[in-house]
Amino acid sequence: MKFFEMEVKDSNGNILNDGDSVTVIKDLKVKGSSDVIKRGTMVKNIRLTDDPAEIDCRVNKTAMVLRTEFVKKA
Repeated sequence: MKFFEMEVKDSNGNILNDGDSVTVIKDLKVKGSSDVIKRGTMVKNIRLTDDPAEIDCRVNKTAMVLRTEFVKKA
């Protein structure tokens, strides 16, 4: 049985894999909070999701989902 393997790409078109490190390219407001993720924040050890436009990660010890259009591979 062959599974469809999707390609998850960052804002520059680089392919992302589980465990990669990415950098945030734009200040992002966190929904439901007054926090802001600053541009240039390094996010390590990302996890891919079922959606090729989103990644799971931990930013400042908080688990969240980021859109791939706002990150670039480090």
